[in-house]
Amino acid sequence: MTTSFRLPDLGEGVHEAEILAIPATPGQEVKEGDIILEIETDKAAVEIPSPVTGKVTEILVKVGERVIVGSVLMTFRTEKDETPAERPGPPPAPQPQPPPAAGKQQGPVPASPSTRRLARELGIDLHKVTPSGSGGVVTKDDVLAHARAKEQPAAKPAAPEPEAAQPAEPSPMPAPLPAPAVPPGQLPDFARWGPIERLPFRSIRRATATQMATSWSQIPHVYCQDDVDITRLEAFRQRHKAELAAAGGRLTMTVFAMKAVATALKLYPNFNASLDLSAQEIIIKRYFHMGIAVDSDHGLTVPVIRDVDRKSIKELAIEVESTVGKVREGKLSREEMQGGTFTITNAGALGGHHFSAIINYPEVAILGLGQGRMQPAVVTDERGRHEIVPRLIMPIVLCFDHRVVDGADAVRFLKVVIKALEDPDELLITMI
Repeated sequence: MTTSFRLPDLGEGVHEAEILAIPATPGQEVKEGDIILEIETDKAAVEIPSPVTGKVTEILVKVGERVIVGSVLMTFRTEKDETPAERPGPPPAPQPQPPPAAGKQQGPVPASPSTRRLARELGIDLHKVTPSGSGGVVTKDDVLAHARAKEQPAAKPAAPEPEAAQPAEPSPMPAPLPAPAVPPGQLPDFARWGPIERLPFRSIRRATATQMATSWSQIPHVYCQDDVDITRLEAFRQRHKAELAAAGGRLTMTVFAMKAVATALKLYPNFNASLDLSAQEIIIKRYFHMGIAVDSDHGLTVPVIRDVDRKSIKELAIEVESTVGKVREGKLSREEMQGGTFTITNAGALGGHHFSAIINYPEVAILGLGQGRMQPAVVTDERGRHEIVPRLIMPIVLCFDHRVVDGADAVRFLKVVIKALEDPDELLITMI
């Protein structure tokens, strides 16, 4: 019999995926569980196993194609003694029908996803667009034509009616602004001015863009910045990094910051929260799952390390190193990127110094670490004498949601973190 394999429901509100690779080929014999496809959804790459044992008869997708849940991806011929099923094809086209009158509300308007996206960007109701496609389908050209028609009245305002008493020589009216060369949301043809290259806006980059836009538009960001003298902490790290490396871990400033932040979160729980506007409530989380921003060939990813407060620095160093490896190999699951309560981003490893971070919605704060650099610093001894000496100074920034957290608490929170990072003994003693 012929069996159709469709993109399964991937859960968590995921409706589409991008085909990354197709290990299977037409005519290939596969067993149930063999990997036949690799797809990418949001920030997770997923291997898809064969649901049956049989022969691949047809592959209906190609690498780089985006498919929606329920789409037929490939078909198989199995050895079950049953009547062969009809060969699946693409979803049936809309039945031909007279184009509906523009503006008439008759349920969903037939249009491609790209056409719907264009209409959203231009603020156009598809029900008001006159379709020109077969079967009443609205095309991109229809949307653009509608947008241009809407602009015409604005470009040619009606002349004002003369009043009873007009000055002999009226002041000249300013000329109306010309209509834009392209509709809002559309780009000009850059190829007119030179060679260009188009790269796909792939799943990870698209998901990052969506998350950043949501965070920036939903959260009023406020920044609290300071410097940390990490001279002693760096000496401590150098003494123990070989020991941690032998155990499979990597002792980084991020690991120390995670423990310092966990202590500060317990003292100031509003930083470990989310704001529920619909219920008019602040949700305080009594667990401490920390996201860490990781740069990779696949794009920016934020895996979550759970129960940071319950794990030692050694345990965290090993777990973080293992997790970063999975990110860079594209093997991180969706579950491993969910449930975070606070995020840390460390640009210091890349040489970044002062910067501003964007809160990872729906969290209410994020801590950014810059690169530690040797700088002259004034130190005071026990007798109150001052001396200028070289110290390793690291910039640090706390970005917070001012709807949930006040500036005074942000300063106090940051002081707890700074004090712990400046003194390894303090870091170990204050861990709660």
